[in-house]
Amino acid sequence: MPLSHDASGTFAIAPTPFHEDGRIDEASIERLTNFYRDAGCNGITVLGIMGEAPKLDGQEAVDVASRFIRCADKMQIIVGVSAPGFAAMRSLARGVMEAGAAGVMIAPPPHLRTDDQIATYFKQAVEAIGADIPWVLQDYPLTLTVVMTPQVIRRIVMDNPSCVMLKHEDWPGLEKISALRAFQKDGSLRPLSILTGNGGLFLDFEMERGADGAMTGYAFPDMLVDVVRMSQAGQRDAAHDLFDAHLPLIRYEQQQGVGLAVRKYVMKRRGMIASDAQRKPASALTAAARAEVDYLLSRLARKDKRADLAARLNVA
Repeated sequence: MPLSHDASGTFAIAPTPFHEDGRIDEASIERLTNFYRDAGCNGITVLGIMGEAPKLDGQEAVDVASRFIRCADKMQIIVGVSAPGFAAMRSLARGVMEAGAAGVMIAPPPHLRTDDQIATYFKQAVEAIGADIPWVLQDYPLTLTVVMTPQVIRRIVMDNPSCVMLKHEDWPGLEKISALRAFQKDGSLRPLSILTGNGGLFLDFEMERGADGAMTGYAFPDMLVDVVRMSQAGQRDAAHDLFDAHLPLIRYEQQQGVGLAVRKYVMKRRGMIASDAQRKPASALTAAARAEVDYLLSRLARKDKRADLAARLNVA
């Protein structure tokens, strides 16, 4: 089913599983997809920043996305198609949509600075991939260095009817969510799904500001599902209690440079993937860092039994 502005819930950002020698681990793609489905995720986003997309060649990217799509059952698959040039973006976007993707995600290139440059870029991107493809606007200034105000986001969305979702990852960004929802109330912004990222670091209050759910890669997607569900049900204290228990690990996982290594390590410990390998160039956890993550997991297990991973130490 094509992605629409009604999308809500939890969309897990998936890593690309690799073998130790750098080959794509196709069996772990199926294992990971099954885990997300059993956790209650509504969808999966692949080939994002966490998915090491720049380390894949064009055919590998299509193959990875297609395998996730085949395993997804009823979950919607969004595919990151950001690329230096529009030809590569169009090729990947058309290829994954033909394979059954629900939509694609586009991030701004780092050189954009003015509102006009940003708005023009996305208009040209839509012309390149085709206005028939629903897409997600990724707003992640901390990594992408492109600052999009609520006004320019409104302009992009109103200029491009095929933009149906915002992946909100600004920091601080709570006021941005409130501003966008205010635009909708005054009629100057059409309906738009807002899912939030940043490793889930601000998910508790983002839901209260009007987010429709989460789109991030934290190694406990089942926790994200629970927090989104409880927030939507008005169970504020329960949502915050669960979120607060996970916050030390979320914070540790958000470290620049080693965050993906931490995330893959925990996902391996949980049995979600067979190996925590990244394709080179890659960062690696030191023994001290692994011990710190293990300590955080042991503390988390006192509040959330899903973090009790002693039995999974030897997952291979």
